[in-house]
Amino acid sequence: MTGYYPEGRLITTAENFSAMQSVSALTDAFHEGRILEARATVCDSAHNLIVDLGVMKGIIPREEGAIGIREGTVRDIAVISRVNRPVCFVIKDFQKNELGKPVAILSRREAQERCMNEYIASLVPGDVIDARITHLDSFGAFADIGCGIVSLIPIDSISVSRIDHPKERFTVGMEIKAVVKAFDNGRISLTHKELLGTWEENVSRFEIGETVAGIIRSVEEYGAFVELAPNLAGLAEMKDGIRAGQQASVYIKNIIPSRMKIKLIIIDTFDYELRPEPPEYFFYGSHMDRFVYSPSASDKMIQTEFQTMINSPTF
Repeated sequence: MTGYYPEGRLITTAENFSAMQSVSALTDAFHEGRILEARATVCDSAHNLIVDLGVMKGIIPREEGAIGIREGTVRDIAVISRVNRPVCFVIKDFQKNELGKPVAILSRREAQERCMNEYIASLVPGDVIDARITHLDSFGAFADIGCGIVSLIPIDSISVSRIDHPKERFTVGMEIKAVVKAFDNGRISLTHKELLGTWEENVSRFEIGETVAGIIRSVEEYGAFVELAPNLAGLAEMKDGIRAGQQASVYIKNIIPSRMKIKLIIIDTFDYELRPEPPEYFFYGSHMDRFVYSPSASDKMIQTEFQTMINSPTF
């Protein structure tokens, strides 16, 4: 990465901490044009953010709060929602308030523009990047990919196993990896499931004859789909009284790579809401051109081609 991170990462670094220790250190950061982070404590009635710099207060004027605020393409909630959270910024000036105390004038927008021009503009489909979940909606998860610039992971791109809501996989503030999926009118869309392993990688952790934990994802006339891992599900024989969302213990009756099938028997079910854990990744490189989910023995091909993708993968 080129030094641009999701907001919240920089605030704990030694370099950022040292910049807040004195007026002279903040002045040095100003002259060097460094991007810093601190916590926003107040959004005033004019939607200016007040930031705690330790040795003095900082002010991010409303129009400097985010890319698009000035132009009216981004709503003020992008600024208001930063209260009590870390914000990135560059120092633009030092002034004195009505009491004669020094105040730093800051710009989050300029930090974001630098992130866009020096980092995000260089990304291509298939690049694996750091991200931090900012909020969750029924249709997907929004993630900060650098300096508070947010991209969407559509719900069907979070994992191979289908979920009803992104809260089943992520929590706000969770740090994750994501893959650049496509560009649409200057916006980056992300995908996540390609990092969670192929069918073969996931199924290698299970054996016929085992009884393992799962989550019932859907109940059909012909059986119930049970998730064994975020990128792996099997079909269980029907059992009375079961419903989607229940935890289950399931017996693995058979594993059939040629048909990409796992046959299960439900032993028991119960109601319990699990808190999502940080994802476990199978891919740790910085770029992937292609992801093939299907096992080599299967006639069915499920893959993502990042080099040729325009709008969506072939999942």
